[in-house]
Amino acid sequence: MFTNDLTKQVKVGNIYIGGGAPISIQSMLNVISTDIDGNVKQAAALKQAGCDIVRVSVPDKEAVKLIYEIKNKVDIPLVADIHFDYRLALDSVAAGVDKIRINPGNIGSDENVKKVADACRKAGIPIRIGVNSGSLEKEILARYGGATPEAMVESGFYHISLLNKFDFDDIVLSLKSSDTKRTFDAYRLASEKCKYPLHVGVTEAGTERMGIIKSSAAIGGLLLSGIGDTLRISLTDDPVREVIAAKDLLKAIGLRKKGINIISCPTCGRTKINLIGLANEAEKRLSNIDKNITVAIMGCVVNGPGEASAADIGIAGGDGCAVLFKKDGTKIKISEDKILDVLIEEINKM
Repeated sequence: MFTNDLTKQVKVGNIYIGGGAPISIQSMLNVISTDIDGNVKQAAALKQAGCDIVRVSVPDKEAVKLIYEIKNKVDIPLVADIHFDYRLALDSVAAGVDKIRINPGNIGSDENVKKVADACRKAGIPIRIGVNSGSLEKEILARYGGATPEAMVESGFYHISLLNKFDFDDIVLSLKSSDTKRTFDAYRLASEKCKYPLHVGVTEAGTERMGIIKSSAAIGGLLLSGIGDTLRISLTDDPVREVIAAKDLLKAIGLRKKGINIISCPTCGRTKINLIGLANEAEKRLSNIDKNITVAIMGCVVNGPGEASAADIGIAGGDGCAVLFKKDGTKIKISEDKILDVLIEEINKM
């Protein structure tokens, strides 16, 4: 099986994908393409949130202006999303885009595919082949009786062959479905014989709540299996929410260490402080602290420090108070109204 350290490495701007590079986070601008200022502002917000690579729709020649403007004002690798018109890919390359997302099979003749492959090779930029279960070739659907994982993989390899035909090999592959298991199975199958880096994600995953659940199930399972090189959590929401969710997912499975890791108990009948409120407020107040530490928010002084022994610092609730504890054995009793202030003060000292 090809895992992250065995896949081919490609470069998107200043970010590497595959070949053992850190898993990168992607998102896509959702401002209408005619609103240049809005797109620039959103790209800047995504960079500030921690996005590594941003994609922008290029539906027509006028939209190519977005590439110039974003590249000039926001220092982040930019991907042009192209459908059907190969000339938009050529214009995007000329505008300085860092990567093209296109399906070679839907841009016309071999001559068109060759023109795009040659332009990308000359500019030194990769192409992402984006296979979606809802847009597979008719003959492949007929052969498999529907959009099965096997059909998705065959479609992906068909598009790869079109680029390979013209000696283009800097390829990233995605195989997305709105069905969580189908997505997981398609990537698993592809990873068994694909040397190219995989862009993993669940397409049309839904609004924030269910979208994060579906994406975490598929993407998390794949990454824990060593499958996947870059990811997008797709949400019907502000794309900044996608980036936050992706960072949280990578942190949860141990692939990113930056930022505080909060562990907290689910509470029980022994809890005598407002632990749910404290935990939620702690999450907000600690979200911008980049220290690589684990903070415990526990409800019981009896079991709290023991159950949270892996934490660097934490609090365990008592009756209208809490005990702050550290890994070095330090313990400080705090009144309930001062818990978070004292906790954050001690974290800032670490």
